[in-house]
Formats: sequence, C-alpha cells, structure tokens
Amino acid sequence: MTTPVIEAVDVVKFLGSGPGRVEALKGITLSLVGGELTLLMGPSGSGKTTLLSILGCMLSPTTGTVRILGHPTAGALPEQLAELRREHVGFIFQSYHLFPTLTAVENVRLALDVCGNRSSLAADKARAALEAVGLAAKTTAFPRELSSGQQQRVAIARAIVGKASAILADEPTAALDSANGQAIMSLLSGIAKDPSRAVLVVTHDPRILPYADRVVRIEDGRLVGEERCRIPS
Repeated sequence: MTTPVIEAVDVVKFLGSGPGRVEALKGITLSLVGGELTLLMGPSGSGKTTLLSILGCMLSPTTGTVRILGHPTAGALPEQLAELRREHVGFIFQSYHLFPTLTAVENVRLALDVCGNRSSLAADKARAALEAVGLAAKTTAFPRELSSGQQQRVAIARAIVGKASAILADEPTAALDSANGQAIMSLLSGIAKDPSRAVLVVTHDPRILPYADRVVRIEDGRLVGEERCRIPS
C-alpha cells in the first residue's frame, strides 16, 4: 500500500483557553495520497483552515497523530517541524504573505533559498514558475505594482517552485476572475497527476468542483461526507 503524503488520525484541536475554549476539530481522520486533488469544503467556522494548518505542521493537534510521508510529527521540535514544511509542503495562503521589498521573481526564489537551493538555476526555476501561472511579464514587479489576483498567482508560483510533495491551498481562486481561476486549477490538477504529489484545496467556490478527484466535506469540526469525482478529459 502506498504511504500517504500526509495522514491525520483522530486529530482533535482546541483553540483558546478558559470559558472561550473551542473544540475546532473533533476527531478528524484524513489521508492525502499522491496523484489526487482533494477539495475540502464546508461553511465558515467549520474548521477548514485549522485542519489545513495542522496538516501542514503550522499548528500541532491537541491530540491525535499527523504523519508526513510516514514520519510522525508528535514530539518534533519547532525546528524539525519547520524542516518538514520546507522539504515537503507548499502553502498557498489567502493573504499571500509576499515580501513588499522583493520583486515577484525574488519572492518566488525565496522558497528555494530557504530549502538551501541557491544554485545558479534557482532564478530560472523561479521565472519558470511565474510563467506557469501566467506572470512571465511581471517578474521584476513589486507586490505593490500587482493586482490582488496577480499577487495570488505569485504566491501560487512560490508554493509550486520547489516541487513539494504536498500543496495545501487556502481559497486559491478567491481573488481571481473565472478565467484565471480556471487556469490556476488546471495547473494544480496537473500537479496532482504526479503519483508522488498530493494537492488539497480549501474552497467555497463550486466552479472548481470539476477539477477534483475527491471532495471532502467538513461541518462543525467533523468530516461529514466524501465523494469521488471524475476529472473531465
């Protein structure tokens, strides 16, 4: 049996403390396997982003187990978790997290730098990633010179440039028009055809359902349904 790229087993997560303590996740078990694009859908406050953060080792579960390519994260030091993220996980955030003093290509290349890839080919790889998201003409632009949709595409290029085993995307089409949203989802679905890579997309956008291999639904911190889909040819 193929080892999941990321696996969560019986994950519970409490947020806050005292009277305001909330059980955000209530025993989640989910596997992301290579060769699949999974959509995680649910209403606001259902736990989608919390689960995404735990799967990507940005948050630790209160109880339960998370494994990255078979390696458990329980007991790992912050530096070890950071290394797992750098080596295996590409994040696409809603808020972009671009450095305002860096150009588009420099923001993308930063993902390679933190992984120790500072070769002469790193800039070429960064430019190729920007070209893949339709920004070949914006390599030297600063974030302030880009629209919100273009900034989102820079963030997507940064997530995919290092060929991470898992791409975790939080509403990647939210700031994009229909045409650009479809182009980005085509790119992500292409990545998910690689049997060694998995893609998880948190979304409210029903327009991207045709790109999914699997749809997982979450409500009130629990997984409540799963359905298999066919990607159109």
